[in-house]
Amino acid sequence: MIEKEISEIRRRFRYDKTNITKVRGCYINESGEIISEFYESLGLMPQEQAEELLTILKKTLSGSIGKNLIDIEFSTHEVLESPHHKALMELRKSALSDDALVKELYEKIRSSLKMDTAYLILLASDRYDVPSFSKNDDEEEDSTEIFSYYLCTICPVKLTKNALGFHAHENKFCNIRPDYVIAPPSLGFMFPTFDDRTANIYKTLFYTRDTKDDHTELFTNLFGKEETPMPAAVQKETFESLLTETMDAECNMNVVKSVQNELRSLIDEHKEAKKAETLVIDKEVVKGALTACGVSEEHLNAFDARFDEEFGEKVEIHPSNLIDKNFEVKMTDVSIKVNPDRTDLVRTKVIDGVKYILIRADDSVEVNGVRIRIDQ
Repeated sequence: MIEKEISEIRRRFRYDKTNITKVRGCYINESGEIISEFYESLGLMPQEQAEELLTILKKTLSGSIGKNLIDIEFSTHEVLESPHHKALMELRKSALSDDALVKELYEKIRSSLKMDTAYLILLASDRYDVPSFSKNDDEEEDSTEIFSYYLCTICPVKLTKNALGFHAHENKFCNIRPDYVIAPPSLGFMFPTFDDRTANIYKTLFYTRDTKDDHTELFTNLFGKEETPMPAAVQKETFESLLTETMDAECNMNVVKSVQNELRSLIDEHKEAKKAETLVIDKEVVKGALTACGVSEEHLNAFDARFDEEFGEKVEIHPSNLIDKNFEVKMTDVSIKVNPDRTDLVRTKVIDGVKYILIRADDSVEVNGVRIRIDQ
């Protein structure tokens, strides 16, 4: 799904827009035991509670594509033969009303998810009358189809701390007792996806707040996937190690700046162009940046081979997963953050046999908030 399609579905989670009438789910304690189940009607709740619940569900469709929101693809064979895909389809067909299927889903999650707190599994089904749009994106009255989908959201339940409060209307202090509150979603998924504004049963959209965990066991139990997508944080760590090890002695400041600047330029250009499709790159883009700053053929070949080994052949990666928002130079006792648009201010140099990091100081310089002078 592209950002525009995700935003369109996110707008469904408003009290006056949604066709979600009920939310069902279960509470699982710290020991991984299902303690209770519920099937609540939004119409019977106070509107404020219903809106809060919809807001929590909507957060399962938040974050960056490729980092927090990951497309999980099913092959034609899986769509036709996989019991995992069949279960996803049956849940959709029943609009989450089949108790046996719902309990089976609870069990798949419970048995494969290890959390250090209690948590809730929330399920909601929606039917969206997809409006057609004219060429200038003006919404028309007619509906081209109905998009049926459901959302599964996993939220930690955390105990608040005892605290001192103040009741303004009574003008007195009071003790606020510890209580359990629903935290924002940690995990979740939407099935099917809304690709080209229509249902795509060959994909599910998976959400994770933690970009380091690969959730292998959960992927296997829910989707029948033995191999899981490499988490965004792991992609970045792998890419950094790959550059360090394959560039060897040529891994200098210019090489790193060249790669970072090339990827950042692609991201900025894509954003400015307001392109609908999600930006992805392959290894040739990185190799082009390495070639431009004079990396030898030997090290380029080493990078080429290791890239395929670590990420897979012909893989496409979101460039934002490979770089930091800031440009940071770190040593054991020193850390310097640089505006990524001004990496030209930083360079390295050996003076009298001693290695230095040089920063051009054209503007005023502050140390702990104090403006200092630099003597000639």
